[in-house]
Amino acid sequence: MALLKLRRRPEPALAMSERDRRIVWRTAALLLDYPGTGTLAMLDQVDEAVGELREPVRSQLSEFCDHLRSTPELELAARYVETFDMRRRASLHLTFYAYGDTRKRGMALLRFKHAYRHAGVELGDSELPDHLPVLLEFAATVDPIGGERLLGEHVPVLELLRLSLADNASPYAGVLAAVVSTLAPLTTADRRRIAELAAQGPPEEEVGLEPFAMDPTMPDRSEGRR
Repeated sequence: MALLKLRRRPEPALAMSERDRRIVWRTAALLLDYPGTGTLAMLDQVDEAVGELREPVRSQLSEFCDHLRSTPELELAARYVETFDMRRRASLHLTFYAYGDTRKRGMALLRFKHAYRHAGVELGDSELPDHLPVLLEFAATVDPIGGERLLGEHVPVLELLRLSLADNASPYAGVLAAVVSTLAPLTTADRRRIAELAAQGPPEEEVGLEPFAMDPTMPDRSEGRR
């Protein structure tokens, strides 16, 4: 009888240890979240953690920390909203790029929710499960294998987001670059998908997220950010 072969985990674009990858994910989860007082108060701890990482990831994350320190808090908040909430091509919600606010997106969101539940995590009512900081925190602290799988499935979206941020000279582009470097390099299929997503843009709203809302265990996010 033929022996079953275990599928090897893809090597990250930048060689690094599992510990370092989780540090990148945990740090990026914090830096990509809303820049409130709590986040800013942790910058010294973040600097200490990323100081052990290899280049260019160390510089990408530490330079963003410097940006947070040197920018007034009100300006940081305004830029965050302008960057991620006002532009359809720079959403931190990973399923939005392919599905917009359509029925198909509702089904894609369920995949995230089921992965979290399988790992024993129940989300509160503060965010949809495809929000990138939520997924990065999950991968870093709860289930690195399941979290990496979801991140890997959305590499084209992550790279498209990085490109969009870089095109607009956003300092957040460096944080996305650090995240992308922890995952497998882009394939030819990934590049085709990036081109498709860039050309099409997120679909316009059709019928909303009814299938997602129909799940009685999920919070009502109709009033939240996309």
